[in-house]
Amino acid sequence: MQVSAAVTEASSERPATHDIVIVGGGLVGASLGCALAPLIERFGWRVAIIEAKALPDTSDQATWQPSFDARASAIAEGSAQRFRQLGVWQEMQAEASPIQRIHISERGRLGATRLSAEELGVEALGHVIPNAWMGQVLHRRLQQLPIEWHCPASVTSLTPQAGGQHHLRLSNGSELTATLTLLADGGRSGLKEQLGIQSRRHSYEQTAVIAHVGVSQPHHGVAYERFTADGPIALLPLPGQAMELVWTHPSGGEQARMALSEQAFLSQLQQAFGDRVGRFNRLGQRYCYPLSLVTAEEPVRPGLAVLGNAAHALHPVAGQGFNLALRSVMDLVEALAQAAQHQQPLGSLAILAAFERRRAHDRANVIRFSDGLVRLFGASLPLLPHARGAGLIGLNLVGPLRRGLARRAMGLER
Repeated sequence: MQVSAAVTEASSERPATHDIVIVGGGLVGASLGCALAPLIERFGWRVAIIEAKALPDTSDQATWQPSFDARASAIAEGSAQRFRQLGVWQEMQAEASPIQRIHISERGRLGATRLSAEELGVEALGHVIPNAWMGQVLHRRLQQLPIEWHCPASVTSLTPQAGGQHHLRLSNGSELTATLTLLADGGRSGLKEQLGIQSRRHSYEQTAVIAHVGVSQPHHGVAYERFTADGPIALLPLPGQAMELVWTHPSGGEQARMALSEQAFLSQLQQAFGDRVGRFNRLGQRYCYPLSLVTAEEPVRPGLAVLGNAAHALHPVAGQGFNLALRSVMDLVEALAQAAQHQQPLGSLAILAAFERRRAHDRANVIRFSDGLVRLFGASLPLLPHARGAGLIGLNLVGPLRRGLARRAMGLER
C-alpha cells in the first residue's frame, strides 16, 4: 500500500475535518472503504482510513504468492454476492475454493446432515479464500479511490466533541476531526474501553488451533463439521488436496498439540477426525486463538459506530463472523446513503440507531445459532448424544428445514 507523504508527516495545523474516519484497514475496514466508493464520488465525502500495521505493496498482482501457511476464511454465498456489488469478486474468485457440499456429523454417532449447492440451486454454498488474498484485492481497489491513508499509524486518543464529532490524535502526529468515526480495528485496540463502551463476554473455555493440512484424496469441495467429545473439528476445502483445519480444544489442551511434531499432530488429528478425507499428510504453520462470545453493549453513539470483531466476536463453529460483519458494512452504507439523500448529518444518532435496530435481529439470530451449536454439542447429559444423532438424521430427512437452515447460513435470508 502506497501512503502519500501528506498523511505520514505530523501536522502542526488545525485538525483536518473528515466526513468519515475508519479506524482499521483490515478485511472489515477495507470492505467498508470499497463499499463507500459510489457515495464518495456522488457526495464528495472526505474519508480516511487509519491502519496500525504496515501494508504490503498491492500494485502488482503478479507478486501474489500463495502460501501453504496462509490463513483462510469461509465466505458465504451471500457475502460473495456483496463482493460482486463492490466490483471485486471476479478478481477475488481467482484464489477461491468453492464449497459444493457440507457434511455435519458427530464422532462415534450414526447421525449426519448433508447440504449441497445443487439441492439449493446455487453454484456454491460458499467459498474459502486466503485472508491475504482478500486483503490484497480489497486494497488494490482502495488505491483507485480518493481515500486518505494513515498507515502505519494508530489512534492514541479518541475524544468526543460537541455535535457528535470525534477528535482523533494519531501516533504519527496527525490530528483529525470526524463527523462519523467507525471502529473496525478488532477487539483488542482498547478504543472501546477508552470511550467507556463495555462488552458482554462469555468465555467458552476453548481454544481453536488453526492450520492448513494436506489430504491424500480429493476433497471434491466438501466442507466438514465434525463434533467430538473435546470440541468441533472443521475442515474447509482449499485448492488442490489441502484443507483449512479449525480444531477446537478445551483451554490449555491445545498447548500439548501445538508442541507436537508434524507427524504426531497429524496422527492425533487422524484419530480424532477419521478417514473421510483420506490420510492427513502435510501440516502448515499452526495458530491458536482463545474462543469467547463478545458483543459490544453500545455499538452506536452519536458520530460513532462499532463494526466487525470490535462489535462482536463469535465461536468459529458456524463460520459466520466475517459474513455477519460484511452484512453490517453493507447495511451501514445503505443507511448513510439515505442520510445523505435526506441531507441528514452522517453522525446522526437517529440514523445510526435505525441501522443498529436493523442489525440487531440478524446478529441475534447468528449468535443464537452458533452459540447454540457449541452448547448443544458440548453438553454431556445422559441420552443427549442419542438425541443429537437423531436430530442430525431428522434434519437430513426434512428437506425444507435443512434448506431453510442452509439459506440462512449462506446469508441469503435473515
